[in-house]
Amino acid sequence: MTNGGNTRAGWGMALVLAVAAGISGCATGDTPPPPSAAPPPAASPSTAASPSPATSPSASPQRAADPDEVLVSVNVSGGFAGVSNELRVHGDGRWTVRTGKGQDRTGRMTGAEVARLRASLEAPAYARVPVRPTGPTVFDGFQYVIAHDHRVVVAADGERPDALRRVFDALPRDARLTST
Repeated sequence: MTNGGNTRAGWGMALVLAVAAGISGCATGDTPPPPSAAPPPAASPSTAASPSPATSPSASPQRAADPDEVLVSVNVSGGFAGVSNELRVHGDGRWTVRTGKGQDRTGRMTGAEVARLRASLEAPAYARVPVRPTGPTVFDGFQYVIAHDHRVVVAADGERPDALRRVFDALPRDARLTST
């Protein structure tokens, strides 16, 4: 069948549906035709692919805080004293530091602090931070493993790009990751 034949077949099917909808709408006189029987409004090319604001997943500017969500985890190891600490920050602001010596610390960030941390983790510049150390080894230095949203970045002392520095600046002040 040619392209013109497909077009005629499509118009023919539309005509059959329109006639059927019209007949079924006239049968009772009281009820309007069902919504699927009405022809759809013509969509302009610029609006055809865009969802309506009511159905758009990005309609709400802020994400609800999931208390079980681990927003970021940071593992710190190394140093002269052999530190091995892990910080976990949850989406609702709760944080826990687990130390290698079993001396856990906990706290809670404010909503503004969590928003600042989330923004630094989701910044386009942070997405470009190398996932492995690229500089020279700093002996007796610390190694940092940062995990956020299925992405892991490994960094070492002596190399912190600005985007990574912003993430560290947004972490809880009381966490003290490099202490024993």
